[in-house]
Amino acid sequence: MSTDRTQTSSAHAAAAASLDRSAWFATIAGLCGSLVAIGLARFAYTPLIPSLIEAHWFSAGDTVTLGAANFAGYLAGALLGRPIAAALSNRQALRLLMAMATAAFFACAFPVSIPWFFVWRFASGLSGGAIMVLVATSILPHIPVARRGFVGGMIFLGLGLGIAASGTLVPELLRFGLQETWIGLGVLSLILTAVSWFGWPAANPPQPAAHPSGHHRSAKSEWSLRILYGQYAANALGLVPAMVLLVDYVARGLGRGADIGAAYWVIYGLAAIAGPVISGYVADRIGFGAAYRCALLLQAVAAALLAASGNWIVIGIATVIFGVCTPGIVPLALGRIHEILPHSHVEQRAAWSKATTGFALFQALAGYGYSYLFIHTGQNYAIIFLCGTAALVLALLGDALFSLKKHKS
Repeated sequence: MSTDRTQTSSAHAAAAASLDRSAWFATIAGLCGSLVAIGLARFAYTPLIPSLIEAHWFSAGDTVTLGAANFAGYLAGALLGRPIAAALSNRQALRLLMAMATAAFFACAFPVSIPWFFVWRFASGLSGGAIMVLVATSILPHIPVARRGFVGGMIFLGLGLGIAASGTLVPELLRFGLQETWIGLGVLSLILTAVSWFGWPAANPPQPAAHPSGHHRSAKSEWSLRILYGQYAANALGLVPAMVLLVDYVARGLGRGADIGAAYWVIYGLAAIAGPVISGYVADRIGFGAAYRCALLLQAVAAALLAASGNWIVIGIATVIFGVCTPGIVPLALGRIHEILPHSHVEQRAAWSKATTGFALFQALAGYGYSYLFIHTGQNYAIIFLCGTAALVLALLGDALFSLKKHKS
């Protein structure tokens, strides 16, 4: 009798952890959303910069400024994502944001003026920031707890695909011309928007009734969230050096040439494809908190390797680690929020919005700050990578000190 009960219980658990048709459609929609509004809208711009300058669409300075418009829009989107969803519903907001990102690709095919281009690059960044806030928190509450690591990884797989496409698809499209490349990206985005259109969950996440003891967060939860916000912001400081300088470091810093530098970027992109899936797989087995600490440690080691060695194998190892972690930390940070606030989807979304905003802010600050430091240190790559290492080590130390304090109390 007990054996039958055990088997029945196991069968119910397996059924609860399986993904039904609507869950799969929602997962695919989430992947399309992150690919269009973040993967392509942000990372596809980098390989387009030389062509924009060579085609005399804009000067070199204006081209860089227009690139920064996406970061500014991303920060605005992180702040506005929740209000937009509150006004429209999650499903309608995500559809609108996908359409906005798609329209931006087509609009950028026509260099009408600098303000025109700036507005559309800002709009693409805004859609990316808002989608980052909304996409997972709209889908994961409808997913069995045991499969949230996997689904979170699949949703943010789009970031990795976008990074890979920036090094592979965009150069191929550029063979047809710069305007045709923007239109091609727009067509791809339009197809992905259509695929995702009916996949978004129709209803906002169900909110369970509040428990009497749940009106106020515990001091432990509050401190855990603060530590996570700090870690995620510091993670932005640690990632930016590799995101911005890796190719230039290999090509000019080590004198290997642009082709070898581009080859490392392709490696970075291929690793990024696997990053969210690997992160989700590990988190499902050891927990999101432990998995995120491992990711911080690996990134700190990778940044230190870039600062200390010019060996091509060592750089390759560091490139793979950063490639995996660039998109991989996203589902880990989100999953950690769900661990800290397991019973309130409203609080989860608010916490994720704060974390995303902090990451966006420090990412933008890091971009400008490292650029200033790079210029005023005579283009010293090692110092920039060491700054990234220090930020990641501080994130780990903050977590370790909090754990020590928690055990003592």
